[in-house]
Amino acid sequence: MPHDVTMPQLGMAQDAGKIVSWLKSPGDKVAKGDALFEVETDKATMEVEAQASGFLTHVTAAEGEDVPVGQAIARISDSAEEDTPATAPQPQADAPDTLPEGKTITMPQLGMAQDSGVLVGWLVELGAQVSADDLLFEVETDKATMEVPAGARGYLAATLAQAGDAVPVGRAVGIISTSKPDAPVARAMTAAASAPKADAKPEATPAPAKPSPAKPAPAARTVAGYTPQPSGARILASPKLRRIALEKGLDLARLVQAGHPQPYHFRDLEVLEHLPTANPTVQPGAAEHALQLEAECAQDGFAPFIAWAADAQGLHDGDALLAGLAGASLGRAATVAVDRFGASRVYNVPAGRSLSAVTPSDAGPDLRLRDLRMSPLSSVVMGAEDVPVLTLLRKGDGLVLVLECTPAQLAPDAAIALLSEFAGRMHDPLRHLL
Repeated sequence: MPHDVTMPQLGMAQDAGKIVSWLKSPGDKVAKGDALFEVETDKATMEVEAQASGFLTHVTAAEGEDVPVGQAIARISDSAEEDTPATAPQPQADAPDTLPEGKTITMPQLGMAQDSGVLVGWLVELGAQVSADDLLFEVETDKATMEVPAGARGYLAATLAQAGDAVPVGRAVGIISTSKPDAPVARAMTAAASAPKADAKPEATPAPAKPSPAKPAPAARTVAGYTPQPSGARILASPKLRRIALEKGLDLARLVQAGHPQPYHFRDLEVLEHLPTANPTVQPGAAEHALQLEAECAQDGFAPFIAWAADAQGLHDGDALLAGLAGASLGRAATVAVDRFGASRVYNVPAGRSLSAVTPSDAGPDLRLRDLRMSPLSSVVMGAEDVPVLTLLRKGDGLVLVLECTPAQLAPDAAIALLSEFAGRMHDPLRHLL
């Protein structure tokens, strides 16, 4: 099946890229993964790989040309002679004079093979003032759910897609104006597709009505055939969503018990806030119920172990090795998140001792490992979170390991065993392989 080659979005604020050079010529046979062309943005120059196998045809962008994100620039066809034209980008249905002036915000390309994204929801109210770093909306692809920053300072003057809309990459989803809009515009993708033609007189868009004082509880999402999971089952939610829920004193397990379908998104927190509370008991994870254990390692054996694993075993992902040692200390198959400098990577750790079997995962973690070895901190008292947390701190040539959890997450004996096992593995990682 023919595959359109589009200009990728290599950064959240990127709206175009320059073709530096084509690494394949029209008619050349290409394989999926081959370097296809070189693109330059204001941040970097990168090679873009082919996302399908076939023959390169219909190259419409020349070297040195600036191309908008999402625009088709070539096609990978089943044969070198195929002459079906590449798909041209769909024009905006909205006439310029019907929308506020300002910077157009487009659907980002979060992966090379992504051609569209589902707008999960807006994180800023229509007409509100935003800064460039404010999170503007949440988008979901087949790979992940991410929050997209505004990228410009001003006012959210128009939203051209709404929650649930599937938006092609590069298509406008909103407009940020420099001045506060008198009449912000809110449209869905379906409304934009059926907008009046340019010769028809557009109707004035009314100003958004003020919200009523009593806001009804949002309707819960339903999925056909969904079976409620037991309260002890894994909860599918992003690390940031878990943190915000914890800060608000909300227990995501209550959504599981209510049969609310997973994975959970930020809009589900509003549903959770409106769930009736049977008893005003203290939420699991409250500080007064937390367990905190601390262990010391006289030496940090993990740093030389990384070099040995890369040279002798071909294992180059240090975070995967760290997750493998932590997961094995639980004594069962587990999902482990490694957090460092605000970034989180999650891994599936199977039962056993095979570090090569540790693989990346999109699931919620059973254990969180917070690596603070490069920070100046000497101790931590954070309190329990939604899953047990192991924190690594530097102390001289050795390490300090801190485990925080609740008795509901780990029984005291299990917490002692976990910290003891992990401390032994960090002191001498080779014992893990014995």
